[in-house]
Amino acid sequence: MMKKKVTFYLILSAMLFNNLLAQSNGPIDRMATSETVALYNYLKAVQSKGKVLLGQQDALCYGRYWRGDSNRSDIKEITGSHPALLGLDFQQLTHEDKGFRESETKRLVKVVKDMYRRGGIITFSWHMSNPVNGGSYEWKSNPQLAVSQILPGGTSNAVYQSYLDRIADFLAQCKGPNGEAIPIIFRPFHEFDGDWFWWGKGHATKEEFVQLWRYTVHYLREELGVHQLLYAFSPDCKFYTRAEYLIQFPGDEYVDILGMDNYWDFRPDGANDPAAAGMKMEIVSALAVEKGKIAALTETGLERITDPNWFTTILEPILTKWPMAYCMLWRNADDIATHYYVPTKDHPAAGDFKKFCQSEHILLLNNSRPFYHAVLK
Repeated sequence: MMKKKVTFYLILSAMLFNNLLAQSNGPIDRMATSETVALYNYLKAVQSKGKVLLGQQDALCYGRYWRGDSNRSDIKEITGSHPALLGLDFQQLTHEDKGFRESETKRLVKVVKDMYRRGGIITFSWHMSNPVNGGSYEWKSNPQLAVSQILPGGTSNAVYQSYLDRIADFLAQCKGPNGEAIPIIFRPFHEFDGDWFWWGKGHATKEEFVQLWRYTVHYLREELGVHQLLYAFSPDCKFYTRAEYLIQFPGDEYVDILGMDNYWDFRPDGANDPAAAGMKMEIVSALAVEKGKIAALTETGLERITDPNWFTTILEPILTKWPMAYCMLWRNADDIATHYYVPTKDHPAAGDFKKFCQSEHILLLNNSRPFYHAVLK
C-alpha cells in the first residue's frame, strides 16, 4: 500500500511539474513564430526586472492637434521618444463597406510595419461590429444578443468566421523586412464584465463567453494557421477578489497575458479610489506570476488629466509596486477636445508626464529596443 501511495504522489508531482513547465515555457501557441516567442520572452524579462513598457492607443496615427504624420506622437513631443507599444483596433476590418475596409487595411498594415521597423510592439483590441446585424459594438445603441448565435451551430457563425478570416488576411500582410510575420498582442472581448459591449455582462452566459474565447483562439490558430499572436485577457475593474477576476477565465492554455482595464477607479466622477486600483492590479499581477503569464494594465488613464501630478503621484506607484510588463494609456482624439489621456506641451501636466517617463522603471521606444531577434540569441 505504501509503495502505491509513493508511486501515486510521484506521478502527481510529475504532472504538476509538467503543468507548471508548460505554463511558463512560452506562448500558448506551441507553433508560434520565433519572433512571437521572442516578444513573449521579452515581455517576461521586462516584467521580472521591475520595468514597465509604456504604450498609447493610436499614438502614431493622430494626436490632439494633428493627424496622419507617422513620425509624430504626442508622447514623443514631450519626451523625445515614441511609446514602446502602439495600440490599434480591428474594428475597421468588420465594417460593412468593402471600400472602407480595404482603405483601412492598407493604412493599418503600413502603421504596423512602421512600428515594427522601429522595434516597437503592437497590440490590437477589437471593438467588433455585432455579427448578427452589423450594428455597433455598443450595447446601448444596438441591444442585440449575439454571442450564442455566433458560436458553432449558431445562425451567425458564418458571419463571425468571415470576421476572423478578415483578421487572418490582414495579419498575412503584416510582414517584416525578411518576410517574417510581425508578432502582435491580440486583446479580444475586453471589458466583458461591464454591460456596455454586446459581448459583455448580461448579454451572454459565462459558459458562452468561455466557449467563444476558446473557439476564437482555436479557429485563428488551428483552422487559419495564424501563429503570430499573443492573447490578452482583460476584464474591466469590476472585480475585487481573485475568484471574481477568474469567473470568465477561459483557461491557462488559451491566455498569454492577464490584464485589466481601469479608468473608473481614477475618475473624480467615478470611484476616485487609486488604492482600489492598486489592490486590483496586485490581484492581476499575482495571478500572472503564479500561472507563469504576463501581467499588464491593458487600458487606463485620467481623461483630460485634471490632476497635474497624476502620473508621478497616482499611476507610477501602481506600476512599480507589482510585476507587470506594460501599461497602455488611451488615445488622444483629434476631433474631441475633451477626450485625451496624454498631455501636450501646453498642458499643466506636461512636466509631470515627462518626469514620469524619465523614471528608471518606465520604458519608451528609445530605451526598449531592439528585441525581436536579440532575445533569441
